[in-house]
Amino acid sequence: MAKKEDAPRLRGRKPKNFWGTVGRLIRYMSTRSWALFATIFFAAGTALFSAFTPTILGNATTEIYNGFKEGMALREAGETVTTFPIDFGAIGRILLLLATLYILEAVFRYAQSYITGVLAQRTVYDLRKDLKGKLGRLPIEYFDTNSVGDVMSRAVNDMEQIANTLQRSLSQFILAVVTFVAVLFAMLSVDVKMSLIVFASVGLSTIFIAFLAPRSQKQFANQQRVVGELNDRVEEVYSGHTIVKTYNREDDEIARLTNHSNDLYEASWKAQFYSGIMMPSVNFARDLGIFGITLYGGFGVLRGVIPLGNVQAFIQYVNRFSQPIRQIAQLANNIQITVAACERVFEVLDEPEMQEVNSNVAVKDNSPYAVEFEHVQFKYSDMKELLMTDFNLKVKTGEMIAVVGPTGAGKSTLINLLERFYDVNGGSIRYYGKDIRDIERRELRKKFSMVLQDTWLFNGTIWENIAYGNETATADDILKASKAAYVDDFVRRLPQGYDTVLNEEATNISQGQKQLITIARAFLANPEILILDEATSSVDTRTEALIQTAMENVLEGRTSFVVAHRLSTIQDADKIVVMNHGDVVETGKHRELLEKGGFYADIYNAQFASPEDEAFA
Repeated sequence: MAKKEDAPRLRGRKPKNFWGTVGRLIRYMSTRSWALFATIFFAAGTALFSAFTPTILGNATTEIYNGFKEGMALREAGETVTTFPIDFGAIGRILLLLATLYILEAVFRYAQSYITGVLAQRTVYDLRKDLKGKLGRLPIEYFDTNSVGDVMSRAVNDMEQIANTLQRSLSQFILAVVTFVAVLFAMLSVDVKMSLIVFASVGLSTIFIAFLAPRSQKQFANQQRVVGELNDRVEEVYSGHTIVKTYNREDDEIARLTNHSNDLYEASWKAQFYSGIMMPSVNFARDLGIFGITLYGGFGVLRGVIPLGNVQAFIQYVNRFSQPIRQIAQLANNIQITVAACERVFEVLDEPEMQEVNSNVAVKDNSPYAVEFEHVQFKYSDMKELLMTDFNLKVKTGEMIAVVGPTGAGKSTLINLLERFYDVNGGSIRYYGKDIRDIERRELRKKFSMVLQDTWLFNGTIWENIAYGNETATADDILKASKAAYVDDFVRRLPQGYDTVLNEEATNISQGQKQLITIARAFLANPEILILDEATSSVDTRTEALIQTAMENVLEGRTSFVVAHRLSTIQDADKIVVMNHGDVVETGKHRELLEKGGFYADIYNAQFASPEDEAFA
């Protein structure tokens, strides 16, 4: 199995192909190109309205200053001035234009935010839908070679990361880029020399960001890694607290947690240090820019070559021009993480799917065998040598076939091949004479039902869990299945009966009761072939007897494969298939195999060492 990647490691991961992944995400968004273009349009409008307001406001200041200066000149000339010749009409028009721009900016900003939200959520919806569909088409081998935690992380955590970034950061990023361009154009159109002073201050800010941001990012990634280790340790100790107490290891666990806490302290203060000095450094560069504008602009105003309003406008431009750069720097790390998350989702979408291939094996008409293995060869993809080299088995309709053997003998592999979770590398598996590769997987699996050792029940009522076996079943069908599997007996004693809601791990009922529910579900499916894989290995002897009786009801009249370690459960089988190293080493009934004194007899004697045990068995 692949190792489970921890969440912090995922957060700190960088994409392998940044622009390729971005292009692919944009193609997902381009299915709603109108929304993407509308987002850019409204962002451009917002930026343009915002970019020119300082200049327009500066014009109002210039009008007031010019009127004041003209009035002072008239007084010095000896004229009586009761009111300064300020053009309030022009100022009113400027303020009206300014108010209009503010309103338009607010409307455009809202429209951009709304459309970006729609675009983000619909894009993630498409991604989720494609991923869910893909997971349903992936071969079982993918899930056998990738941990559940990793698959869940891609489907939940990575998808949530993409959704949050598209919802929040996409709007900010587009607006920051467009604002940068708009403010740059606005400044150059007003005064080139003062624009150069702003460029110098922003350049210094960029140097500070380029130096501090990677170090801050590194320390925050380290902090997240340590947080993950601490959380893992806490979860591990909490889940195993009974064992910790049993062995009196509380002090040791406290010491380990203390070490993790110390590591977290070291990582946290370094992360906060670099993060904390970044903004003061950027503000220092901004203040130098304001100082330069004030100094240069002040002398220009005194000489009469620079309007006062332009100086006021450029003081605002220092902030407005540096703000997009700060936003982009702050978003850069989040964008890297999100592109890495997209890459992980796309990796799943690019996995090869199960293929429906024709076997080119001739059909055997009127075959007397429900299932027939003919010279089957098979190996898993990570194996160098064949697990099954020449597997042969013939099963008649209604026969109960018990499959026994040591761990790694190939018992579960036989089940995987029957259900076409994997396809054979050689030979053929027939279902009533037809190679199962020539039967569509969904149709083939309708003929099978399985009861596994690891019971799978979902968070829902007992009734819903049983009904899961057959979506077209009636209430009478469900009750019949429940009674046949001895579920009805214990369910009637529960306070809520069939409406009892099973919790996440179904720990509010016993292991044996869970197994009976899965047997009822299998009975309800009414399969032609039933597979029981170690169905009684994790229950006590008394519960095993009850489950055994329930299984006899389910098995009646059906072809069945029973994989078992407890040989006491399969002694009445029509045929016992003894497997070792992927091949059949013995076949026969229980007594026949005992009398042969072969591999089966050795396994049996290892389980029942005394005559009393054998008589009991």
